[in-house]
Amino acid sequence: MSESKMQHTDPMRAQMIAQAGHKELVDAAELIADGKVAKAEAILRPFLKINPLNVNAIRLLAEVGMELGALKDAENLLIRCLELAPDYHAARYSYTNVLYKRHRFKDAIVMLDKLLEIEPTNGVWLTMKAANLVEINEHQQALEIFESIIEKFPSHPQVHMSYGHALRAVGRAEESIAAYEKCIAQGTGLGEAFWSLANLKTYRFSEDKIAQMEAILRDKSCDYRDYYHLLFALGKAREDRKEYQLAMAAYAKGNQVRGKSVPWSADRFHQDTQKIKSFFNEDFFRKNQSMGCQANDPIFIVGLPRAGSTLIEQILSSHSEVEGTAELADIIALARKIDGRAHRHDPGLYPAALAQMNAAQFTEMGQSYLDSTAVQRVSDTPRFLDKMPNNFSHVGLINLILPNAKIIDARRHPMDCCFSGYKQLFASGQGFTYGQERIGRYYRDYVEIMDHWDNVLPGRVLRVHYEAMVEDTENQVRRLLDYCQLPFEEQCLKFYENKRTIRTASSEQVRQPIYRSGMNQWQPFEQWLAPLRDALGPVLECYPITR
Repeated sequence: MSESKMQHTDPMRAQMIAQAGHKELVDAAELIADGKVAKAEAILRPFLKINPLNVNAIRLLAEVGMELGALKDAENLLIRCLELAPDYHAARYSYTNVLYKRHRFKDAIVMLDKLLEIEPTNGVWLTMKAANLVEINEHQQALEIFESIIEKFPSHPQVHMSYGHALRAVGRAEESIAAYEKCIAQGTGLGEAFWSLANLKTYRFSEDKIAQMEAILRDKSCDYRDYYHLLFALGKAREDRKEYQLAMAAYAKGNQVRGKSVPWSADRFHQDTQKIKSFFNEDFFRKNQSMGCQANDPIFIVGLPRAGSTLIEQILSSHSEVEGTAELADIIALARKIDGRAHRHDPGLYPAALAQMNAAQFTEMGQSYLDSTAVQRVSDTPRFLDKMPNNFSHVGLINLILPNAKIIDARRHPMDCCFSGYKQLFASGQGFTYGQERIGRYYRDYVEIMDHWDNVLPGRVLRVHYEAMVEDTENQVRRLLDYCQLPFEEQCLKFYENKRTIRTASSEQVRQPIYRSGMNQWQPFEQWLAPLRDALGPVLECYPITR
């Protein structure tokens, strides 16, 4: 692959437009590139009804699915695409993206190896392979690939950025900063590199870099993805300087821009929450006692992002009997499979379909979960962590199929938690964070459903408050280990010495001793957070700091 072909921030994006063919598809591809995925979808679905075998249209609709977080839909579309056109390499690469997003890293590597048999020196494909290798803890091989690509393409910004992500995941923060800065030095205005620096949480932007970000934002030709990445990065830069009004303006604009392309219906989520509460009642659990797979391997950590779940994960993974994995999508995938929707807008069967299932099926689902997550485990420890925050909606399902699994609810003050989520730019999904009312209503529904689990499954979930962990670390760690039926180990108090791979926004924060500065970060922004306060309502007033 030539240097020139490697220069675009996303070469596949350029290919997507070039390969579209029909005018409608070119229009759709350009809309996707601009983040207007709903408009693209409105073009693609009617086109596919008339041209169901058009592989370019199928691939483009899969790209829409990926942007919207409908990863299963995207995967099915790409499988169909490759059935029709096995040599459609761009579609196979898109498929590896879906597999990566679904945490099926080994499957992604298999697909990438097929591509690399055709073109062994393709820098884009090699970069993606290295990113997947990082996720399965094959760090040395991944870093060697990155370094070989950089040697061939020293001016390619995307490789430096991916290399930075890998270095960060393994705790080499200073080197990751250098990689991100090399990416920026190429003069491309790559917003993701600026955001990656901000997302380290410990990095501080210079005046020159702030000026550089602002100049790019003023440029009318600024790419859509660069634009919202830069806004969130600028917000962090201004907040670090205590320029709170400027920071809030950047955060608000970033959420407005990103929120347009990440749809979220608070009403629909509330309805789904009510449906789950209604189905998983005391009578249902009474009738379905002692079912499911009896293994006690998994420890689930649920809650909202930015609630202290990574801290809990780091503490527990420091124990000799526990392995930290990742935010695993397997429970959500199982719920979607039961739901049976062909498309995300279809009416679903979850959780009502569970009423028609028997004990053998519940056991099979529990074992299937253990089998599917086995690829994430690299040690022989008896226990492992599944830190998918969104699993709080599925505590009932977890209890049904894995009755001996432990479930921990990471809880943080509503204003701190929601504001921290509001100013966080997530790699994918989490559409509820892009608006104060969105995230406030989501937090309320989360509290409501967790209260429900407390009522129908008393003692099943351990609640850990972030503030209590900060104020009384040793006793909270002992409480955590007792609940998980693990013996106390001193190393759990030295969690910051744990060198494991960490992929979340808190990676650098949990590699330090615990500190108080994470509390009350919302207060300097209080005058601009009325919509959040209103959305939280009574939940805010009754937050239990201790329990």
